Amino acid sequence: MEYLKFILYGLIQGLTEFIPVSSTAHLKVISLFLGIDDPGASLSATIQFGSVLALAWYFRNDIFYFRTRSSKKFFEYLLHESLLKSILIATIPIVLLGGSIKLFIPYFFDNVLRSNLSIALVSFLMAFFMYLADSSKRGSTNIKNHNYSDSFLIGFFQAFAIFPGVSRSGITISSALISGWERGDAAKFSFLLGIPAISLAAFVEFIFSFNDFFSIGFLPLFIGLVTTFLSSLLAIDFLLKYFSSNGLKIFIIYRVIFGFVILLNL
Repeated sequence: MEYLKFILYGLIQGLTEFIPVSSTAHLKVISLFLGIDDPGASLSATIQFGSVLALAWYFRNDIFYFRTRSSKKFFEYLLHESLLKSILIATIPIVLLGGSIKLFIPYFFDNVLRSNLSIALVSFLMAFFMYLADSSKRGSTNIKNHNYSDSFLIGFFQAFAIFPGVSRSGITISSALISGWERGDAAKFSFLLGIPAISLAAFVEFIFSFNDFFSIGFLPLFIGLVTTFLSSLLAIDFLLKYFSSNGLKIFIIYRVIFGFVILLNL
């Protein structure tokens, strides 16, 4: 049962991290409905390492391209590569907000924002925000021609993803669409932006909860990470192919239904 539980955690994390429905909310709510332990913020963030590895593997050609452009002056190249600068700029808001909350009010999420009522209300708000994004006029901004103010705006909205139920991919893709990005590049930039954001969140939670992981056991956690990795690959590939042609409509409907299901079971 312990292994099955971590397989379930990995499936939920991987499939919902990149599909705009909120992995944190689904880990919390589905665990409750099935009568198993809520994995909590620390374990949720830790198995996100599987999602980071999936991102690195899926976009390995892009990453390898960065690495081979200037092997002798790699760090100098990083400072001058515009896409990497954009990712760095867009990561600043979530580091400042998330770091401040973790340092000064570390139990804020567990005590206030991980309640089912809060998650349901946030799901409705996100459905509305995604509807505005999906209805917005098609833009022409993309990864090649965007400017740093575009990336900072997306990063500003990404900072709200620390609140359970928001969905990092949902809010970054939606904010990109509203600011005039092409669909395909909005999703790709969101995923690339997830590499530092998810990594930092997982690393911080691991450090703050280091002693708790000795009680979990290596094998169940490893199984959870592998399951997260594989299901994340499926989710990334699905969204990049589906979203470019179909938009956010199906996810908007799902988020409304998800919110009502939670409210009916309070």
